[in-house]
Amino acid sequence: MLFVHHAASLEHDPSALLPEHPDTPARVQAIEAAMSGAGWLGCQRVEAPLASSEELLLVHPEAHVAAIQALCSSGGGQIDADTFVGRSSYVAALHAAGGVCAMVRQLLADEANTGFCVTRPAGHHAEPDRAMGFCLFNNVAIAAELARRELQVERVFILDWDVHHGNGTAETFRRRRDVMFASIHQAGLFPGTGALSDMGSGEGLGYTINVPVPPRSDEEVWLSVLEHVIIPAAEEFAPGLILVSAGFDAHRADPLGGCRLETESFAQMACQIRDLGERLGAPVGAVLEGGYNPSVLANCILATVAALGGQGSAESLAPDPLITSRVASHVSHFWSL
Repeated sequence: MLFVHHAASLEHDPSALLPEHPDTPARVQAIEAAMSGAGWLGCQRVEAPLASSEELLLVHPEAHVAAIQALCSSGGGQIDADTFVGRSSYVAALHAAGGVCAMVRQLLADEANTGFCVTRPAGHHAEPDRAMGFCLFNNVAIAAELARRELQVERVFILDWDVHHGNGTAETFRRRRDVMFASIHQAGLFPGTGALSDMGSGEGLGYTINVPVPPRSDEEVWLSVLEHVIIPAAEEFAPGLILVSAGFDAHRADPLGGCRLETESFAQMACQIRDLGERLGAPVGAVLEGGYNPSVLANCILATVAALGGQGSAESLAPDPLITSRVASHVSHFWSL
């Protein structure tokens, strides 16, 4: 298994401009310390390279990239109410995007079956022409486009299990049939998108699966909808690559979310996705998104990496009687469940 990281992630520090900002370098420091203490769980460590201009432009217009670079070069500042950058943030973002691209290249070259990219800043809120929600470039979307355009992958499946909806990824692919995007997220949180009724647009109708769950939802809800709705649809879609926007802010101890997942809940989701990849012969790559309690985040990463690497087994749950059936009633119009 690959573990992709880079020291530049520690140089991006929004709390330097807003002291109470939750996205701090301590998140990655805790992960690195935990992984090191666990002997890196046998992972092959890979240093994330800089993304090339060509890779960034797979998703983002040149004007967007130039604006981020210019703001950082001038010393940084505030992009919106939540998104702050410093002088080092542009380089950190290049390594974040470049790390996911490098992971995907190695996965598709059969150098590993699974990987996890632990870099900052995150990406799933970034729309093609807009940085937002702590995100500058949409790392997972860039990697999916790279796989499609340059690495001969016909179909890519992206699962987003961050507690916040991955609006940027959804918008990037909402009219596409070659990328399926599925998101489980808490209803009513930032950014306010991801309604159950939003299943994509035009030719992409049915290729977006949004699952907003109520606050305080636990693993019975999350794992049930994953097992009984999302995975069957993804299996029918038959992707050649699976990517996970892996946020851990649905954990019960996270300060920004209101759900009730446990550390083992993330391991179980990882087991489900690992097994899906094995059945399809598709590599699985995870990308760090949210998770703002550093010690809890580190434990979740350890559990998820171990599960993706082959430890543990997926346990089946009975369908949640309310949420799963409601989601299935929408998704079954497009996929066999």
